[in-house]
Amino acid sequence: MKLTIENVSKVYKGEVWGLKDFTLELNSGVLGLLGPNGAGKSTLMRILATITKPTKGSVYWNDKDITKHPDELRSVLGYLPQDFNVYPNLNALEFLEYMAAIKGLDKSSSQKRINELLQILNLFDNRKKLLGGFSGGMRQRVGIAQALLNDPKLLIVDEPTAGLDPEERVRFRGLISELSSNRIVILSSHIVSDVEATSMNIALIKKGELVKCDLPEELVKEMDGKVWELLAPSESLVALKEKFIISSTLRRKEEILVRIISNNKPSENAGPVAAKLEDAYLYLINSSDIDQRFE
Repeated sequence: MKLTIENVSKVYKGEVWGLKDFTLELNSGVLGLLGPNGAGKSTLMRILATITKPTKGSVYWNDKDITKHPDELRSVLGYLPQDFNVYPNLNALEFLEYMAAIKGLDKSSSQKRINELLQILNLFDNRKKLLGGFSGGMRQRVGIAQALLNDPKLLIVDEPTAGLDPEERVRFRGLISELSSNRIVILSSHIVSDVEATSMNIALIKKGELVKCDLPEELVKEMDGKVWELLAPSESLVALKEKFIISSTLRRKEEILVRIISNNKPSENAGPVAAKLEDAYLYLINSSDIDQRFE
């Protein structure tokens, strides 16, 4: 099982690059996609889901070009887009039965699968409630269920934990971890902790280009000696933000504990601290101007 992305670019009207020379090879496991809004994550996912075609470059599923042979991938694909919508006048059970029929699944076996997913995603008690009355988090869980109906070998999920409460997010993380052993899962999220908790590898994307792809622990390891904490007066925060990349702040009475990312010690009273994945993300995404900011 292999997904190969070779020099894929997507250009929109006005010479706007959605992706630029993107290359990556994936095997079984979870790949987390991290990047700011507009970085190209959703563009990449739509290409991989055979919804749109690349301007140039190719994508291969088990060495077969998905542009020329899309059905080879579609039969084993599960996809949850960021803008997933439901039919408000159907209940959850009816909707999943409808989606199973669209996917060409056998009625008797799909019914068993639907009941399993309704239980796993904590929707069984609400299976006959109209989707129009569902909360945003419940609709998101229905979206996850429909993506898993055909037990896909390639599962693509775009911002899957949006709208989920903390307990539901933990449940989803566990589900993704269970699924990762015998399929390729691509998870895009702006929540760094969700990606860190589930992903074997993390790909950082900026302006349509792959910045880096590596193990989470390797990304964090590269930040040794680049993360500092400083207790500063509240009124100095604006000036610090202009000069440094600030990872986080924590108010302490009349002062603020500031977490700073810097190649060099930012001030005499700053001390080094252990790095986190969020620090690595901010550092690498801002790598183009990092030297001039930290002079």
